[in-house]
Amino acid sequence: MQIHLAKSDITQLAVDAVVNPANSLGIMGGGVSAALSRKGGPAIQKEAMSLAPIAVGAAVVTNAGTLYAKSVIHAPTMEQPGMKIGVENVRRATRAALLAAARNHLEVIAIPGMGTGLGGVDPADAARAMVDELRAHRQPKPSTVYLVDIDDEILMCLEEALRLAVG
Repeated sequence: MQIHLAKSDITQLAVDAVVNPANSLGIMGGGVSAALSRKGGPAIQKEAMSLAPIAVGAAVVTNAGTLYAKSVIHAPTMEQPGMKIGVENVRRATRAALLAAARNHLEVIAIPGMGTGLGGVDPADAARAMVDELRAHRQPKPSTVYLVDIDDEILMCLEEALRLAVG
């Protein structure tokens, strides 16, 4: 698996799927979810809600509305919108997103910082958990993962986690 780090707006990426750090209800009201819903339109949330409840540690794939991406992987980090969570939820959501990508034969996906916004997880802890799950994933798909965010602190933490994982 190739892993790339980029400062980018996840709503603008033309990839097979973008990962939405969701809630179990499929409500796209805040953070990355709200941005994806705003740019991609209501069809994304409508389909996500029709598949709810989605357990933390599970993930579903929906249409991407008018986003450049082909689909959205909804990987809940929390049960209810706006909950504070622990780093284990980040780990479980990242693993679920990767497994959903593999199950759906998605080659190229983009993952934002998971659980660092509304969830309140320390960015360094979240980055380490995400990178650990990327390194543990042994399936051929996805072949390429873009770790993306618009927040410099999250990007620095992801970069450091990647550097330590390789070193």
